Amino acid sequence: QSTQEFHEDLFPDCTGTLPATGAQAWWAGDSQQVGRVSLHPARRSTETFSSPVIACTQLQAADASSTDADADRSVSTGLRGARQGGSGYSSPSSLASPGSAATSLSASTGPSSGFASSPSQKSLQSILGPSSRFRHTQGRVLHRDTHLTNLRGLSLTTPGECDGFCANHQRVALPLLSAGGQIAVLELSKPGRLPDAAMPTIQNGVAVADLSWDPFDPRRLAVAGEDAKIRLWRIPEGGLRETLREPEAVLRGHTEKIYSIRFHPMASDLLVSSSYDTTVRIWELSAGREVLCLQGHTDQIFSLAWSPDGKQLATVSKDSRLRLYEPRRSPQPQQEGPGPEGGRGARLVWVCGGDYLLVSGFDRRILLYRAQALPEGPLSVLGLDVAPSTLLPFYDEDTGVVFLTGKGDTRVFLYEVTPEPPYFLECNSFTSSEPHKGFVFLPKTACEVREVEFA
Repeated sequence: QSTQEFHEDLFPDCTGTLPATGAQAWWAGDSQQVGRVSLHPARRSTETFSSPVIACTQLQAADASSTDADADRSVSTGLRGARQGGSGYSSPSSLASPGSAATSLSASTGPSSGFASSPSQKSLQSILGPSSRFRHTQGRVLHRDTHLTNLRGLSLTTPGECDGFCANHQRVALPLLSAGGQIAVLELSKPGRLPDAAMPTIQNGVAVADLSWDPFDPRRLAVAGEDAKIRLWRIPEGGLRETLREPEAVLRGHTEKIYSIRFHPMASDLLVSSSYDTTVRIWELSAGREVLCLQGHTDQIFSLAWSPDGKQLATVSKDSRLRLYEPRRSPQPQQEGPGPEGGRGARLVWVCGGDYLLVSGFDRRILLYRAQALPEGPLSVLGLDVAPSTLLPFYDEDTGVVFLTGKGDTRVFLYEVTPEPPYFLECNSFTSSEPHKGFVFLPKTACEVREVEFA
């Protein structure tokens, strides 16, 4: 296999950037899915630049002769940091995951791995248990020329469940420490050292609790403030040239500080927010109004996530409960189940095509639930050897790999999540030379597929 080949199994068509429907049509029952785009270089309409700033992952296929049926694909990942960093690697240790005996000896099998297994490998696998075809993934920090450096006055006070900053394929937004809730907006197409002089910023007016780019409009930034309001900002074409003081719109309705906001994955102009007032509200942005208030929470809501098809919404809260809503059917939860213990924080993501929910708590544990059977509790619990903090999860639906790290950690854990036991297959983790303060992935279209980079 040469690295020039396109690996269909690693790069299925990915989600495009055009909304499938509008907010009103979605409420009326439209469930169309966002169109998919090919990552094949010959079928790409435009070349995308390889963004330097944020964590990315690169996967390299091993050279293997076609006769070598039991060769194993070597996969490598490159995490690109927003600052200079080293590239230490650590091997999978079975100790970190009591439920799985993943080791680097066991065979990579399965129709999509591109290789058949020899009988000796199969017997080895029966002894050691299954292993991930991504277990040799390797992280890589790109050259300093691709980074944005001299970032100063960053705010490290966003809530533990907030990613800390946000990025799309054009730009990155970073909360600053200065008064008035300032936000820096930097163009990814202009890497290098930032000037020492003050730069134009967004003056949000109040401290930032969470922020998110509109997936269907790369110039629209939603910012949740500590004053219970959500402000929508429009970035001028080409980036910020002067300080922005007037938001495009302000959404009012929550009565206490907002905790997190998430755009709908399918419909344009739909945003959901959760607040210390124990409500989850869904907003129609074109009309600038709240359309639904979800009920049923009795304590602070740590995290919320839309299902991949956009039909359901899952939440995890301080009362140690997971809840599943179908907002178009009812403002009350459809299901409830036991969540992670302890009221220090939690995050959740949908995995395995939306059939499962992965929840990371503050207690160093990852829990996996069947989404339609929350009352039964977690199917699997994975313990990680990390300092207590809320692990930020990112899931790549094309490969089934979840990336996990905590703010202040130097290590990113990788696991392939499968819908059958042992559920978690350990891959190489990535270790950077400095603690990271935030963790964001770019859209799949930013991947350099010629380098076999998958996230």
